[in-house]
Amino acid sequence: MKHAIDAEGKRLPIKLDATSNGEFVPVPLSPSNRAANRLAHETATENAKRLGISRREFLISACGAATALLAFNRANATAAKRGGFFEIEPKAALEPQLAQARVGGKGEFIFDVQGHFVDPTGAWVKAAPADAFKWSPKTNCDLGSKPGARSYLNCLGPEEFVKDVFLDSDTDMMVLSFVPSRRDAEPLTIQAADAVRRIVDRMEGTHRLLLHGRVNPNQPGDLEAMDELKERWKISAWKTYTQWGVDGKGYFLSDDVGTRFIEKARRLGIKVICVHKGLPFGRESYEHSQCSDIGVVAKRFPDVKFLVYHSGFVTGVPERRLHRTRRERRHRHAYSLAGRERDQTQQQRVRRARQHLAFSHARADERCACARQIDQVLR
Repeated sequence: MKHAIDAEGKRLPIKLDATSNGEFVPVPLSPSNRAANRLAHETATENAKRLGISRREFLISACGAATALLAFNRANATAAKRGGFFEIEPKAALEPQLAQARVGGKGEFIFDVQGHFVDPTGAWVKAAPADAFKWSPKTNCDLGSKPGARSYLNCLGPEEFVKDVFLDSDTDMMVLSFVPSRRDAEPLTIQAADAVRRIVDRMEGTHRLLLHGRVNPNQPGDLEAMDELKERWKISAWKTYTQWGVDGKGYFLSDDVGTRFIEKARRLGIKVICVHKGLPFGRESYEHSQCSDIGVVAKRFPDVKFLVYHSGFVTGVPERRLHRTRRERRHRHAYSLAGRERDQTQQQRVRRARQHLAFSHARADERCACARQIDQVLR
């Protein structure tokens, strides 16, 4: 049987690729990743012959998927890459039942933690640039060919969103998020988001779409609006962009304004804060797109969960060990000295107390009282 799609079996079921979600230029594949794809192709050809089936039939099978993952393991090991690996037995490349058990995905729960759409008819469109969101590859859908200068925005609208996520994919649940904006120019309002949530709720399944509440505490009115986001709109988590500000200046979660935001989130009982880090908006407040504040607030507020979207990733900036700034090193040094002084003071107090006990000729009850004081100091 001749298949119309990939008749020769040239597509891997799982591949390492230079790709993007539309927010950044794709990063070229590393030599080790190119070698992994090449090895997966070669092994797939060999295994298809061993099973006596066509290459295409093999690649669309569970054994084909297992073969690709095993090839990635081998290529990374050859390149002396250290880290995680795919836990799958080599036999799965040739045993269909074992492969299906390992990679079949039956019963998997798929939860997409961030999705976006815009309101093509919203008030924000009037003041938006003529090419707003035109950079998104999704704007090339069929709806974009309809009459109208901004018809392409329909490709990013609610109908396409529901179709793509809840009808044409295996996604079980999703969190609908928001982009940073002024309060009077929101590409998606909480009202429009809630309307789509109610539509999804009427579909198969229950409560499959959750909502973020967008908060940029460095913007007037956002902190005050948090109460309504919780009480009226029943949001599940907060979303913020630390690199954004109405004046082009961002903020850190560890700043005073960031601390007020976190403390209010705690008081309201919604202790999940999702923050965009990395993928900077050009050079706008680039420093605030970095993650130096995350550890600080995570330690300060251990009962709050911080979900860092994009993990601080920036294309063109190689990943490496953290090099602290001079300010951070000075702060860390001062903190270390203060802790050392506290330890030394504590030790001196204990030493003096022990000496007093050792050389005291007081009555037994007085020695017991002294021992209790030492115990208190040690605690």
